[in-house]
Amino acid sequence: MARLVLGASAMSGPHDRFIRYVLEHSERAAALLRTVLPPGLAARVRWSTLRGHPTALVDSSIRESQGDLSFSVRLRGSSRQAFILLEHQSRVERLMAARMRRYVSRLLERWEQQHRGTRHQPLILPVVLYHGPHGPWTAPRSVEALLDIPLEEARREGWLQHLLRLEYVLYDLMTRGEQELKTLACPPLVKLALVLLRLANPQALNGRLMQQVDLFRQVYASPHGERDLEAVVHYLRERGTEVTGEVTQQLLGSVMREQRVEALMWTVGQRLRAEGRKQGRKEGRIEGRADGVLRILAARGVRVDDASRQRILGCRDLTTLDRWFDRALHAHSLSDVLASEEVAVE
Repeated sequence: MARLVLGASAMSGPHDRFIRYVLEHSERAAALLRTVLPPGLAARVRWSTLRGHPTALVDSSIRESQGDLSFSVRLRGSSRQAFILLEHQSRVERLMAARMRRYVSRLLERWEQQHRGTRHQPLILPVVLYHGPHGPWTAPRSVEALLDIPLEEARREGWLQHLLRLEYVLYDLMTRGEQELKTLACPPLVKLALVLLRLANPQALNGRLMQQVDLFRQVYASPHGERDLEAVVHYLRERGTEVTGEVTQQLLGSVMREQRVEALMWTVGQRLRAEGRKQGRKEGRIEGRADGVLRILAARGVRVDDASRQRILGCRDLTTLDRWFDRALHAHSLSDVLASEEVAVE
């Protein structure tokens, strides 16, 4: 079984939802993974075995976002299972290596709980797909690089191998040329998605969007092309500006008839308004539950420090807030509520 973790935040944003849509089709997911994995490993994967699975089958302890997807895959010449951890990042995170190490550890622990007595542990490969507005990825790519030790001396003296080690694969879209992405051996929607992710700020997006008309035409000509374009337009409307909407409508006019453009833009607008109302209701429930936790603790005379107060108010996961609420009803101290909990990773 292979696991993709996409955006491990408690709430999904435009990038999460768009990537989820692109990768929910196994052919597109296989094409993207084939691109980002090291060529030697990609050649070993039996891509026809790629299957999607509920994320809870892999690791329910990792805080899921709506962008999380999980897949199973087999390697050629082996019955051994493999995990691929793919984390998409729109900003550089200095401690990314430690974060991926934590994910790997959790997956191994869960695997061992479910497969006691199994001879071979699964293979796990962590991958970071980066698209950010501030240039190329600059964070250390390995755990050992975070340790602030003389790596060459440690390697030469023979003790580096005894330290905790892990290095993730990095696919940095900000170091890839637009033309390179357009010529990848991927379905049109995957290529268009990578190009749009690479246009990381509104200025770049608005300035280069009309130059993607060839990819838009390819997507429209593919099976389910209009539905795929609706997902693209929805993504652009969510993350862009008013100018982005105007450029998108102009671009679509070069791809399809004017009546279809108007229908598509109207459909996307309706869906965005509906999602906005739904998100507003959810935000209200979250804020109310967080406030309820603090009110109960105050009524029980439990002191809450500023950091913990901000942690409770800043939590966007209703499941976690419900758990804290239930604990607060019987709590004698703050640790009774927050014990064993981890701060959600954005």
